Amino acid sequence: MSEINIAIQAARMVGQFLRDHYNKPHQVSYKGVIDIVTEMDRESEQMIIGFLRDIYPNYGILGEEGSKLDELCSYRWIIDPLDGTTNYAHNYPLFGVSIALEKQGEIVLGVVYNPVLNELFTAEKQGGARLNGQPIHVTATPELGKALVATGFPYDAWTNPADNCAELTRILKKTISLRSDGSAALDLCHIACGRLDGYWELDLAPWDMAAGALIVQEAGGMVTQVNGQPFNHLQKNVLASNGHIHQAMVEVLKG
Repeated sequence: MSEINIAIQAARMVGQFLRDHYNKPHQVSYKGVIDIVTEMDRESEQMIIGFLRDIYPNYGILGEEGSKLDELCSYRWIIDPLDGTTNYAHNYPLFGVSIALEKQGEIVLGVVYNPVLNELFTAEKQGGARLNGQPIHVTATPELGKALVATGFPYDAWTNPADNCAELTRILKKTISLRSDGSAALDLCHIACGRLDGYWELDLAPWDMAAGALIVQEAGGMVTQVNGQPFNHLQKNVLASNGHIHQAMVEVLKG
């Protein structure tokens, strides 16, 4: 079975687990002042790791909840078992499972699964992007003034002056409207399938954006760093769009 199908199986398996325990009490702890984690994050990550390691024992793992196995391998899974933990813990129905495969530093496949809506976003390098098996494409919105965009905020926003508020204010005054959905992986997928025209966020980790960024690119969109420089999933920030509004977003975000 192919790597993409194995990743899909893992995402669906963990998504079902999350859905089965959704809207129930959870054990909430804090990695930072407002950076929460639940027992579901940890259990989900171990489920994915166990499943993937059984099939690909020589592949490395980089996971949000501290899993770093053989991280110098040429092949490495990058996983977020529960993207949108704050949403999940508050019974806010927007969260997902994100799995990407990195080969020699390049992301070659991405899978993001929203278990509430049963939406499976997938992409392989140079293979296009799909939602539940059907091809998807970014919007044709031609200008920023007609765009719906999204963003998020860093977990150290209470103390970090780079809290994204100034950028939000500038963008808000140049677009139709703005969303903050609490899941970077799903925001990127919503660019890919045409629900959003643009998205940016600061202070992200590889597992937040590796899969989603590839899905945007394979859906015909553009992905860079917020300053317009070439994107790399290790660079901690992302700007994604339909391409048409990309340079305008770069300029507004720069101030």
